[in-house]
Amino acid sequence: MLKQQTKVNTFRQSRLALAGLLSLLLGSGIAGCAATAPAPAGVLVEQPLTPEPMEVPYRTEIAIARLNEILQSAELTEPQRARLHYDRGVMYDSVGLAALARFDFMRALRLKPDMADAYNFIGIHHTLNGDYDSAYEAFDSALELEPDYQYVYLNRAIALQYDDKLELALRDFKQFQSIQPEDPYRALWLYLAQVEQSEPTAQAELRAQFVKLDKKQWASQIAAFYLGDISEQQLLNIASSNALEPKQLAEQLCEVYFYLAKWHALQKNPTQAIEYYKKTLATNVYEFVEHRYARLEMARLRQQVVAEGAAVEDEEHVH
Repeated sequence: MLKQQTKVNTFRQSRLALAGLLSLLLGSGIAGCAATAPAPAGVLVEQPLTPEPMEVPYRTEIAIARLNEILQSAELTEPQRARLHYDRGVMYDSVGLAALARFDFMRALRLKPDMADAYNFIGIHHTLNGDYDSAYEAFDSALELEPDYQYVYLNRAIALQYDDKLELALRDFKQFQSIQPEDPYRALWLYLAQVEQSEPTAQAELRAQFVKLDKKQWASQIAAFYLGDISEQQLLNIASSNALEPKQLAEQLCEVYFYLAKWHALQKNPTQAIEYYKKTLATNVYEFVEHRYARLEMARLRQQVVAEGAAVEDEEHVH
């Protein structure tokens, strides 16, 4: 559950009962039948693996409105105004309003140029826009202000990986992972970078890290899948059956679909990968790094498929 990117990272019983039923259905293959056969008239059959988009929290809407009012009417010092612009930017970002968020982060930095948090967000937005030099500048500024700001290492590593600077990316991924080696998400991101160099090496490293992972975190099961210890269907069953409320289910589906998409892309299954990226985006869990980069991953995969197809055509013409 890697959120981007602040530094604080009667229903329950019915959900538990439903989770048990869904697990049984999925395990026995009945759920697969329900996916293809229409439900009888008057009967509601919901598919547990179809994400229900998360709504914008009412509290967030009210908070944004309140911040708008304060910024327009209150007498504020520049540091106070900078903090409020940053806070509103975080809220905009959490509901997918990227342009408004970026405007507020830039305004915050103009008023208070020593906000590491704002530089981190700006770096993320530059990465998503493919402006890697500006992203590096923003991330470096954040680390100059706060050398221990660990999530900057993750975000800079992702930018470096997209920019085909894999050795530098691996250095940052390893730094990020070493800070909290029991975190399965950190192990996953390191693996996804290492596998670009050598799958056997990446597998061996993930196997060594797996024993250190916090097995209470559900994402350790994603690592188990990458290692071949469980099947794709088993992983999906776990993601859909152990959530106790809708928000948790949406978050876990966001994560599992993203990491399955990455895996299918590595297996040269672009059609399935694209489907999983679309499902990731359908959850509307904007705060998660998985949702944030799903659209970019999808665009890069499409470009890769087109480029590989063109290369094959050129080779056929030569022969």
